[in-house]
Amino acid sequence: MATQSTTLFFFLLFKLTCHSHSTGTYKQSCQPPHHHSYPFCNTSLPLKSRAESLISLLTLPEKIQQLSNNASAVPRLGIPSYEWWSESLHGIASNGPGVSFNGTITSATGFPQVILASSTFNRTLWAAVAAAIAVEAKAMHNAGQAGLTYWAPNINIFRDPRWGRGQETPGEDPMVTSSYAVEYVRAFQGGYHRETSGYKLGMQRRVLGDDHDDGDEMMLSLSACCKHFTAYDLEKWGQFSRYNFNAVVTEQDMADTYQVPFRSCILQGNASCLMCSYNSVNGVPACANRDLLQKARSDWNFRGYITSDCDAVATIYEYQNYTKTAEDAVAAALKAGTDINCGTYMLRHIMSAFEQGKVSEENIDKALLNLFLVQLRLGFFDGEPARNRFRGLGPKDVCSSEHRKLALEATRQGIVLLKNEQKFLPLNKHIVSSLAVIGPLAKSTDLGGGYTGVPCNPISIMEGLKGYVNDIYQAAGCQDVSCNSTVGFAEALSAAKQSDYVIVVAGIDLSQETEDHDRYSLLLPGYQMELVTAVAVVSKKPVILVLTGGGPLDVSFAVRNPQVGSILWIGYPGETGGTALSQIIFGNYNPGGRLTMTWYQESFTRVPMNDMNMRADPSRGYPGRTYRFYTGDRVYGFGYGLSYTSFTYKLTSAPVKLSLPLSITGRRKRNLVYKRGNDDIYVDEVPYCSSLRFEVQISVTNSGDVDGSEVVLLFAKSAKKLTGSPEMQLVGFERVHILRHETAEIRFVVDPCDHLSFADVDGNRVLPTGDHLLISESIEHVVSIEIS
Repeated sequence: MATQSTTLFFFLLFKLTCHSHSTGTYKQSCQPPHHHSYPFCNTSLPLKSRAESLISLLTLPEKIQQLSNNASAVPRLGIPSYEWWSESLHGIASNGPGVSFNGTITSATGFPQVILASSTFNRTLWAAVAAAIAVEAKAMHNAGQAGLTYWAPNINIFRDPRWGRGQETPGEDPMVTSSYAVEYVRAFQGGYHRETSGYKLGMQRRVLGDDHDDGDEMMLSLSACCKHFTAYDLEKWGQFSRYNFNAVVTEQDMADTYQVPFRSCILQGNASCLMCSYNSVNGVPACANRDLLQKARSDWNFRGYITSDCDAVATIYEYQNYTKTAEDAVAAALKAGTDINCGTYMLRHIMSAFEQGKVSEENIDKALLNLFLVQLRLGFFDGEPARNRFRGLGPKDVCSSEHRKLALEATRQGIVLLKNEQKFLPLNKHIVSSLAVIGPLAKSTDLGGGYTGVPCNPISIMEGLKGYVNDIYQAAGCQDVSCNSTVGFAEALSAAKQSDYVIVVAGIDLSQETEDHDRYSLLLPGYQMELVTAVAVVSKKPVILVLTGGGPLDVSFAVRNPQVGSILWIGYPGETGGTALSQIIFGNYNPGGRLTMTWYQESFTRVPMNDMNMRADPSRGYPGRTYRFYTGDRVYGFGYGLSYTSFTYKLTSAPVKLSLPLSITGRRKRNLVYKRGNDDIYVDEVPYCSSLRFEVQISVTNSGDVDGSEVVLLFAKSAKKLTGSPEMQLVGFERVHILRHETAEIRFVVDPCDHLSFADVDGNRVLPTGDHLLISESIEHVVSIEIS
């Protein structure tokens, strides 16, 4: 499995770097004979010099027209209009105006939604998918149907199970989310050095000074955008909406939860775009929050452009009432560091803000410098050489057989087996004479989730199963996913009674969870629970329950019910979902996905969704959030997933003691509300943290009779129970394919200053001394940390 995805990744890398002889249709500036003599067209000059030259040639009205996602053309300079807004979350999507499926390319590969892809725990696969999406983006760009700047990935933490957009994220864990962000951005942007045109997919870290010196700056084939910055994970709940919500976040939670993926996306992924979110953060709208936005540039060396979420500049005044006028709002956003407004608010109000002295032309020029530098890195003003870089990509490279195979592999690897009593699955197709498939989504081909384009050849669950069973009965049971009536139950029960085996497809879809729409309940909608139970009662054998949707579900009734033999979660599987599910049910593929979010009980909905605190607070009955801090009961935990085979673990190497050579003349006095022990230390007081890394080696044996993939997770927790410390936290993860009766060796590198620490109330990382417990399945190993 991992081997196949690795092969596909390097195949896609080859396609990204190949050159052939078809032509693209993108309009280029700097073309002879009229406009190529301008300094900004001179490719031998530093990028900053070219950008500044271009800015100097623009009039103030022309500059203002660049501050929207739909940037206007400047005909006298030969500069075409440009649409910054395209979407590529899990395939080229139709959400943004920069993408059109009305042309020679009418569809694009629909990969599984991110929450399902993340459950593969496979970094190589994530990169391969991002590289494939990049190939299709460039092909569509060459056909004149897409841009070069894409607003993905969504790397907000899936904090609350009711969040309608949690499906778009890699889950609740900062390490997993960070890793996904880095793999996606590196592979998608395809960075290379313009001196050699050597494509290296983000393997280097560019070295830039504060003056945008581009000596080692990486050029881009595409631009990816880390969104939504930051603490954005509420759409509409009670009196709160994403447009007026003020996220009150502690320094502690900001440091070790909310900001972690964005820091990684910039520092390791080299992202060229940040999107500021609708919400306020501690009273200041994110797109007007100078401290927040400038931190990315000053502390993380961000060198890209910052876009607002769409109409987020307008919300500063219209919804959040943060400013007294519209002019104040656009001035606050521009001065804080928002370079471009998705929408028209800046276009409509920036001139009057300028005339009122609230913004200067220097403020505008600073934003334009960030925008034009990214365009220059994309080759916008390089003339014919920029056109040649990807000339070989066209319609044949979209919806290719390689991409569909990759989509199938990603979906198969992501599907999670949650229950399998008495090894009920897999079914033997040779003995299944008839099958009932029940549920409103059984025949649906719309299983892509949010931010989906036009899929190439979507396969429904029913269609996928037809390849294994000739005699299939189908009944919706419910008219739709809301299932507000039992009228269809009789037909469903009849189908179940006359079949050997029964599959019930239940769960949620975009009518229940999506952008601008959160859930209020974690239970199956309407009468779905009753449908599953009723069908299970009349079925000849235990039923197979298939769950759709990105958000966690409380299916405790099915977990406890012996008449429900197996439960499979398929998320939003994309266009290959029907094929992937049928292969798993009938044993052609061994499931190995693991949940990347906690599945809470319905009682969790009593927790206010607007409470942003991660840590539990027993004094007010607050249970905390995510596996790292949640103290209540759960249906399924983070990292849970079953297989058709069994694996045994053995620790082969790990230290038992670690000495920290601490040379401190005097510790700084800080607000140690978390009750630090006398010997506990701040990681910034430890010299040469990287030299303290140690290895943990684990052997994993497939002790069953079926080949399979195992996701190996290594967690850590401090033996000390300090206020605010995690219950446990992920140290590392690897997915490995192991043949039956074979053994694989897994090696984790543990950085104690990073993996064994947590943030204190001031946001400083604390490393407790004493015993730390390393946990991986049945393994528990103690590493003792002492100061030497």
